[in-house]
Amino acid sequence: MVKKFTVVCLINFLIAALMGLALRYAFVGDIGVNYRFLTHAHSHVAMLGWVYLMLFALIVHYFIPDKKPIFTRLFWLTEIAVIGMLLSFPFQGYAAVSITFSTLHILCSYYFVYLVWKHHKTASVATQYLLKIALAFMVLSTIGVWCLGPAVSMLGQASAFYQIAIQFFLHFQFNGWFLIAVIAVFFHVFQVEDSKLFRRFFKLLVASTVLTLALPIQWFAPHNLLLYCNGLGTILQLLMGYYFLKLIQPKFSTVLKQQPKLVIHLYWFSICCFVLKIGLQLLALFPEFSQIVYTHRNLVVGFIHLLMLGVITGFLFLFILQSPLVTYTKSLYVGIYAFISGFVLTELLLAIQGVMFYFGNDIVPNYYLLLFLFSILLPLGIGFLLYNIITQKNYATQTAKTT
Repeated sequence: MVKKFTVVCLINFLIAALMGLALRYAFVGDIGVNYRFLTHAHSHVAMLGWVYLMLFALIVHYFIPDKKPIFTRLFWLTEIAVIGMLLSFPFQGYAAVSITFSTLHILCSYYFVYLVWKHHKTASVATQYLLKIALAFMVLSTIGVWCLGPAVSMLGQASAFYQIAIQFFLHFQFNGWFLIAVIAVFFHVFQVEDSKLFRRFFKLLVASTVLTLALPIQWFAPHNLLLYCNGLGTILQLLMGYYFLKLIQPKFSTVLKQQPKLVIHLYWFSICCFVLKIGLQLLALFPEFSQIVYTHRNLVVGFIHLLMLGVITGFLFLFILQSPLVTYTKSLYVGIYAFISGFVLTELLLAIQGVMFYFGNDIVPNYYLLLFLFSILLPLGIGFLLYNIITQKNYATQTAKTT
């Protein structure tokens, strides 16, 4: 991977994590910034500056053999869009400047899809299927963004139309584009080939991704049919998870045989988070639980972070650790374990508080202070990983040995 691309992505992630830390501190002291505006900045930089651009770098690295200069120019143009959102959202929220940079990012993503579709090459039919459907879901997700303007002008931000448009975008970004693109790279690394088992997995993956959109729609436009669609989607997703484990199981011991313990631990962490995500979505089969999740912000934030930090970021860190970008020094171990510790502690605290709210109990003693303190480990871990990569002196030599 291009070192400067990865460094830029991690800097974006570090900034997003620091903004997230400020949001946690807002419940302890004054941050002097509009909380809602900062939330927009945090989410956009995390999604589009970290995950999107890291997937951009990985896809070009693994699936574009002819590294045309246009990809480099497009990366930097997309980063300019991210910087624009970073500098505008905290001060004005959704307004002319931030919307302009958001639109620029979407247009860059369309061009990226076109370029990858045209120039990608992979010997595996399996990874080709996954890569193409991930890109298709990315384009599909942006329909939700284009609907926001008409939704506001016709019905307002409080309307079901507006809320569903947001959920449409987020669902297909997270569960479609981000997750499936990560699986595509994962299967490429594991050398998972096309087979009858893979075809079943792929069909279940796509079907469950589409059907589980019914749950967030149900929150704003309740209908029994949506509950049945989501129920079917969660069952198909469970079967998908089973086939996922069957596909990687034969390769697992072989691929990990020569890997450091840190990589092995991160593999287990990421896969366990993926399985947990599937298991938690099964609880949505019970309508009462799905409504509880929607009404308790702690559980919503916890689930989003499980997918974003546990599954997607877990795998992205894995791909970085398996490249010549890092050296296995103390800073790397401290960084990864600090990040995992911060994630686990904050998730547990969010879950405990959510359950306590459900049963009508009081808040956990020093809840907001503890959440803030545990969250410090997240940017700390990212910072150590970034430091390890920046101070890597033998990158060119190691790259030559692995190519």
